[in-house]
Amino acid sequence: MGLSFIVQSLYTFLSIYMFLLFVRILLSWFQTADWAFQAMAFLSPITDPYLNVFRSFIPPLGGIDISPILAILLLQFVQQSLPMLLSAI
Repeated sequence: MGLSFIVQSLYTFLSIYMFLLFVRILLSWFQTADWAFQAMAFLSPITDPYLNVFRSFIPPLGGIDISPILAILLLQFVQQSLPMLLSAI
């Protein structure tokens, strides 16, 4: 019971964090808009530390930052592995 609650909580946390990453990525396209700047100022301290890990491996190519793709793929992999982890225990 206790372990399944922890795994479910982690699954929910990863879902919320992935949503925040998507919002952060979409807002980066509208950096000049005041409303987007305010939202980015809120989301950047939450999402940038995770994204910076991937940016250190893959710098922006021609002004396009593809590191969020890898960041989201890793989160999805971990999130989808959680039910298998729970069934193995």
